[in-house]
Amino acid sequence: MSDEASSNGSSQHRRIAGRLVIATHNGGKLAEMRELLAPHGIEAVSAGELGLPEPEETGETFHANARLKAVAAANAARLPSFADDSGIVVDALGGGPGIFSARWAGPTKDFSVAMARIERLLQERGATTPEQRKAHFVSALCVAWPDGHVEEVEARTDGTLVWPPRGSNGFGYDPMFLPDGFDRTFGEMTSIEKHGLPPLGLGLSHRARAFIKLAEICLD
Repeated sequence: MSDEASSNGSSQHRRIAGRLVIATHNGGKLAEMRELLAPHGIEAVSAGELGLPEPEETGETFHANARLKAVAAANAARLPSFADDSGIVVDALGGGPGIFSARWAGPTKDFSVAMARIERLLQERGATTPEQRKAHFVSALCVAWPDGHVEEVEARTDGTLVWPPRGSNGFGYDPMFLPDGFDRTFGEMTSIEKHGLPPLGLGLSHRARAFIKLAEICLD
């Protein structure tokens, strides 16, 4: 699917209002999503706080998994639900880990292990120069309503992978991702620098860029 927004095959978009479930059990994603939603006056509660189970991510694309999570939460909570599926796509690894980005961190969600795995694979392939270490983050966002309506967007941020990882901010693969045009990794940036929206931030991260698209169609 392209970067254009979609709404269940219809050109009629639906506004988000009132209470919204954030369909994640990931604390880092939850914090970023709440910060993005806060200026719009949306009351957000997480799937974890509601005790909703995590559905198995069986989709073959970021969009499919975002929709799967949003629809499951909407049906369980009987509330509009907002889900993100995101990951890092490494050119030299044939697009991996992609939709398996979180799974590479294992059951304990240890991303230091996942980053070391990526670096080992890059070294095995002789990917030592910046040109050989290109990667991009992808974020697919989906809002689902209990009646079956969905709104979906996707965005990406391009960059280069560095080693060793730098910085302790953010989460996931942030410490090894150097966005194009910057000299600091996502792990070295503040939350405002990484995903803050204008005028405070640049809307730099993949999730912020996707959220800007979603806000245009679903938020006041």
